[in-house]
Amino acid sequence: MKQVMVVRNDLKMGKGKIAAQCCHGSLGAYKKTNSEKIRKWENEAYAKVVCKVNSLEELLELKKQAIINKVSYYLVVDAGRTQVPTSTTTVLALGPDEDEILDKITGDLKLL
Repeated sequence: MKQVMVVRNDLKMGKGKIAAQCCHGSLGAYKKTNSEKIRKWENEAYAKVVCKVNSLEELLELKKQAIINKVSYYLVVDAGRTQVPTSTTTVLALGPDEDEILDKITGDLKLL
C-alpha cells in the first residue's frame, strides 16, 4: 500500500511550495479513500512516493487513469498567494491503494 503524489515539474515551484502542495494532496486523497484501504495503509507505515510530470496535460491523463482504475485521487488547485497564479493545478495525489494498482498508473514516472 502507498500513496503517490505527482508534481508538475514545469511550474518550477520551490521545495517548500512542493512540500505544502503534496501535503494538501495527501490529505485530500486520504479523505476520499475507504476505511478498509486506510487501515491497511496505516499498518504498512503510510508509504508515500513523489513523482513528477512536465505538464498539466500529463497530470490530467493520470487522473483519467485513476478514475478508470477506481483509485481515490485529489487534484490540488492553488489559491495563488505565493509562487503560482490563482487556480493553478499543481499536484495530483493518488491513493492510498495497492502498490500494483498505483504502479499501473504511475510506474513509468520519474521520482521528483
